[in-house]
Amino acid sequence: MTVLILLPLALVAFTWLGYPIVVAAAARLRGDRTSAEDSAGPNPSVTVILATIGDDTEIAERVRNIAATRYPHSSMDIVVSLDARRTPDSIAGLEGNGVRVSIVRGDQPGGKAVALNAGVRTARGEILVFADLAQRFDEATIPLLVDALRSDDRMGAVSGALHISKAAGRFSAASLYWRMERRLRRDEARVHSAVGVTGAVYAMRRALWAPLPNGLILDDLYAPMQLVLRGYRIGFEERALAHDARHFAPRDEYRRKARTLTGVLQLCAWLPAVLGPIRNPIWVQFVTHKLLRLATPWLLLLAAVGVAVHLAGARPFGLSPWIWGVAIATAAVPVFSSRRMREGVVGTLYMQAAMVKATVNGLRGHWDVWQN
Repeated sequence: MTVLILLPLALVAFTWLGYPIVVAAAARLRGDRTSAEDSAGPNPSVTVILATIGDDTEIAERVRNIAATRYPHSSMDIVVSLDARRTPDSIAGLEGNGVRVSIVRGDQPGGKAVALNAGVRTARGEILVFADLAQRFDEATIPLLVDALRSDDRMGAVSGALHISKAAGRFSAASLYWRMERRLRRDEARVHSAVGVTGAVYAMRRALWAPLPNGLILDDLYAPMQLVLRGYRIGFEERALAHDARHFAPRDEYRRKARTLTGVLQLCAWLPAVLGPIRNPIWVQFVTHKLLRLATPWLLLLAAVGVAVHLAGARPFGLSPWIWGVAIATAAVPVFSSRRMREGVVGTLYMQAAMVKATVNGLRGHWDVWQN
């Protein structure tokens, strides 16, 4: 019975604490594998692709933000790929501040993946930079992504860092999660490759692009893992920032996480080579970073069952299980008396619920999660 308790807890501890520490230590030993000298030379042509179903005003504002980059405008263009479900299929008055802006219609039946396919077909640049509608780039974001991509011939794609704004005076579980995630991806990239990229800010070589399947949930995991399987590395440039000022209620954040976590299981079903330790050079990272995280609520449930059975049979200190329950509940009162702690606990519970929902979706093969 002790094994039933300790083994699941040990796996959870390793997934969320031990693994980041091990990777950080390995990254420190490995050192920074990029060099500014490696990226010297003429500026390659760049196409920024914005696949969206948003309205005209939002798109125009985002295009202006992208065009405010320090990257040479003569070597850059922007492609706005409108979702096939969106009407109208053209936007008047887009100002690129000297940057060429093209508008294309995404492929049928709609969705981000096939909109990206249409955008890439129109792209002129040697390097593709992918952006989402809601975020905003710094002036240096695009140049930093390009330089990082050029630093190593084996670098197939480079992710930037998503910065979630923190509401004044409020604890943000999402902001804390992304701070931890940024550090982990940085360290993974130094060891070999980050497990996935941030869809709102990443770059890849145009020649390496492969069309995405219709109905794909996570283009920012499927595309980079294809590159890893082909022998390329996935980098991470933590200075290339995309700022997201949105704040979601816990239930909305739950829906978002359930969708993205379902995408992890879809990847395993649609690109099963990622599950093979021989084919996948970052198999350990993928299993720990993605799959063991998904298993967290189930491991905790298994440990809780073990504790309940142990208490029922052993009666520690001669006390019955219900007395232990009352004692544990009483000890939790100070936690819920703090707003910051309460929001953290609620956010964590929603995260676990999202993992359970994603597991159910994966077992059912239910990939149409956009309306959930």
